[in-house]
Formats: sequence, C-alpha cells, structure tokens
Amino acid sequence: MAKMRGCIVTVALLLLLLLCLHQTPVECKERLIRQLSSQPSSATKPQEFKIGFKRVILSIVLGILTGLIGAILFALLIKIAVQYINQTPFLKGPVIFSPKISSKTLQSALANENQLLGSSSNGKYYKTVLDNGLTVAAKVLEPFDSGSPEMQSKSVKRRIQQELEVLASLRHRHLRSLRAYVRESDRFSLVYDYMPMGSLEDAMNGVRENHLELRWDVRLRIAVGVIKGLQYLHFTCVPQILHYNLKPTNVMLDAEFEPRLADCGLAKLMPNIDRATSGYCAPECLQNCRYTDKSDIFSFGMILGVLLTGRYPTDSFFREAVSGGSLGQWLRHLQQAGEAHEALDKSILGEEVEEDEMLMAVRIAVVCLSDSPDDRPSSDELVTMLTQLHSF
Repeated sequence: MAKMRGCIVTVALLLLLLLCLHQTPVECKERLIRQLSSQPSSATKPQEFKIGFKRVILSIVLGILTGLIGAILFALLIKIAVQYINQTPFLKGPVIFSPKISSKTLQSALANENQLLGSSSNGKYYKTVLDNGLTVAAKVLEPFDSGSPEMQSKSVKRRIQQELEVLASLRHRHLRSLRAYVRESDRFSLVYDYMPMGSLEDAMNGVRENHLELRWDVRLRIAVGVIKGLQYLHFTCVPQILHYNLKPTNVMLDAEFEPRLADCGLAKLMPNIDRATSGYCAPECLQNCRYTDKSDIFSFGMILGVLLTGRYPTDSFFREAVSGGSLGQWLRHLQQAGEAHEALDKSILGEEVEEDEMLMAVRIAVVCLSDSPDDRPSSDELVTMLTQLHSF
C-alpha cells in the first residue's frame, strides 16, 4: 500500500508538471501570432525575426517534453493498474485445498472446544473431528495480538496469506500438507492431516520414559525422511524454500513412523518465535546473519544427534564443562578421541552392523554441525550419504 500511495503522488506531480508545460507552449504561440499579425511584413526587422524564431523552437521543444511526460504518465498509470489487478485478494473465511473438507464443516468444527495437542511460541495445536468423521489438526497462529501496528497492517496479513498459498501447493511424502486455512481478524487457523504418533519429540520422550521402543532402523528411516523433505524444499521448489525452524516438535510422525516436516517457512513470518532458545539454531542465525539452506542443515544435524544419542541439545548435561557446551561439540570431541561409541543411545545398541552404521551417522552429524556453513554438506549430498548406510 505504501508503494501504491507513492506511485499515486508521483502521478499527481507529473500531471501538475504536464499542465504547466502544456500551458507554456500555448502562450508562446499566441504571443508570437499576435506579434507577427500586429506588424506589417515589410517592417519586420532581423532582430525581431530571430526572437520569433527562438520562440518557435522553444515551443517545439516544450511540446516534445510535454509528449514525453504524457507517455511516462500513461505508462505509470498502466503499471499501477496491472499491480492492482495482480494483487493477491484479501480473503476472509476458510480457504480449502482438500476435497475432503468443506467450508461449513470446518468452521463448525473450529468453533467447538477441541483437544489441545501442544503449544509453541507462535500458537497452539488442536485435534478436531469434522462432521464427516475426518480427524484433522488445527494450528492457531496468533501473530497479531502483540499490538504492533506493523503486524496489524493489511500488507503483513496479505504477505502471510501469500506464503500460505505457496505452502499449500507443496506436495511431498515427507512434508505435512496444508489442507485449509481460516483467516480471522487477529489470527490464522491452519488445518493439516492429523498425525497419530505426534511429533518426533513426543516419540523421543516416550523412549526416555521407557514407554516406547525406537530401534535404530526406525530412527535412521526418520532421519532419511527428514533430509529428503529438506532436499525437496532446497532443490525442487522454485524459488527455494527454507524451513527456518527445524526441530523435533516440527517433525511429525504417522502411524508407521514416517516423518513429515511441519511449519515449513512459517517461522520467518512470525516475529515472536525465539529460535535461539530451542538449541537447534545455527550459529550464524544467533549472530543475526542471513539464514541459508546450510542453516537448515545445522538444525538437521541436531536432529540426527538426538536420534543417535537420545539427548536433547537443551539437556542440563550440555551445560557442564565435560560436554564442551553443546551437543555438536560433545560429538566432535568424542569422534576425534575415537570414542564416538560412548555417545550412542544404549537402548539401540545391538548388532555390530547397526553399530557401524550409527558410528558413520555420528560422523555425518558432526559435519552437519560445523560452525561454518561452507563446511556443511547440502541436503542433496546428505540424502546420498544416509541412504548408503542402509537399504531403503
């Protein structure tokens, strides 16, 4: 809107200038005609002829300038009209991307009291059942309740809407597809497929509490699925899409423990997200540097480290000096000392072949967790590295 207002002001100024320039050559012509008609041709002096000639030239030049400015003005008007026509419409109510969901049943379901599945810094997840029996998960984003004039502006809400339209177009087996969204005055409700096993964090918590067994082959399959999802975002999508907030709570698991990445790209739209405290954020992001696909790789390295060790980067263990201060430093130290075996989750140790795969995976995680983005592999390279560890 600010750009459009600027264009309108520019057009107004050009109109005023055009009017002035148009008036000038007309006045010059009229004066010249009056002067030439008031004197007989025999009395015309050379000096007066020169003055009249200069006025004619000036009138021609000003006429040309008037035409040029008129052409520029016309082009600007056409540009403004095209921008207005191409502007993303500001939609209200449900926007549906799945034939299984109707607008009426979705609004009715969201209006009911639904089961809370979890919460984060930018919203809450709910489980809801539609009238047709379909179970979905709804994430309620509340980025506009901060009172910030910038976040309340229509341009910001329209930008979020544009990003949601892009996310809804993504189709990959390891991405959680956006099925619908509802825009309200102060929030967005995003509707996804319901994932019965919850998130990777839920699964790892179950392992730590001895409520769930997650063998190495399942963990490796999860890691491969996550990196294939990133590979799709980084190399298939045009323009490239970055996740921005990859962590176990954003890796959802279906009934077969197949992973799907959630909230792809949403973090960049949510100013109240604090990635620094999650423990999965790359060093360059903490220093307010530009976020790149290699920053996603660092976060993936953290997830691979969690799958291998059963430890979270926020565990109190990593505040002790012996750990080196972080999951990445600890793994790097053990690998360099030839003691990477000590880092592995004891609950998955078993066959010698699997242990060899795990030790290779530790090396991959250490490379992903390099402080320098240039030293990290791409998601494309990582797919090859991890699939070679096991047959998928």
